[in-house]
Amino acid sequence: MTDAWSAAHVPPILAGKCADEPSVFTADNLLREARRQKQLPAAAVPSVCVLDPDGDIVRHLVATQRVTRDPGWACYHTDLWRTTIDDLEFGIIGCAVGASFAVLLAEQLFASGCGLLISITSAGRLVELRPPPYFVLIDRALRDEGTSYHYLPPSEYASADASLVELAAEALKPLRVQIERGGSWTTDAPFRETAKQIAAMTEKGLLAVEMEAAALYAFSAARQKPVICFAHVTNQMAQIDGDFEKGAMGGATASLTVVAAVGRAWRRPVFRR
Repeated sequence: MTDAWSAAHVPPILAGKCADEPSVFTADNLLREARRQKQLPAAAVPSVCVLDPDGDIVRHLVATQRVTRDPGWACYHTDLWRTTIDDLEFGIIGCAVGASFAVLLAEQLFASGCGLLISITSAGRLVELRPPPYFVLIDRALRDEGTSYHYLPPSEYASADASLVELAAEALKPLRVQIERGGSWTTDAPFRETAKQIAAMTEKGLLAVEMEAAALYAFSAARQKPVICFAHVTNQMAQIDGDFEKGAMGGATASLTVVAAVGRAWRRPVFRR
């Protein structure tokens, strides 16, 4: 029955999406009602914002008293934290796990004045480049999730803005942080990463598996908003004992170094347009 259905029908995730049509439900209107209910004035977020799906960056900054909670952030689901690195203020949201949640927040951040969004998420290693941990600057992500198909027509990959990738790559060259550049596999179902799937993704040359990049890049392309994604390769899908180690301070120090370098580069007038 399943084969007969698939042969005769387009799956709902691909059917009737009308990616070029405007949405009735918008982030601006959601935030308007949230501010009304919470009695909050309209307030802008920092120009550079960060999604921290694991929450390790936020927990580290809270523990070291280097952040303040933004009282004007009207989102129903999250707190926005503000921190300053080298005189540049960042907004950071922790535990934004998964494609749909990441894009839900991206919509609201850009509606609130964000100019650049950086996502930096823990990821599993596919191609064996070196022992974890290290970072991958994601230039394209395979669309094995659902959210991206609401923003762009079907295709195998969602790609980052090429000029933003180049800017990030140049900004990261001087750092004493291990960084690769390449593609990732974005999945909605981490506990369905089978041996056959992993082998197929590795054969494609994809460097890491994560849960947000394809959707964020589809959002970025559709909305023309700057987004750059990093995979912090920390594990081998728990196939060995002692996996998921991020390094010093849960990887927060290295992650903040990456974020600060890209944020500073983006703020230069030669890039912003």
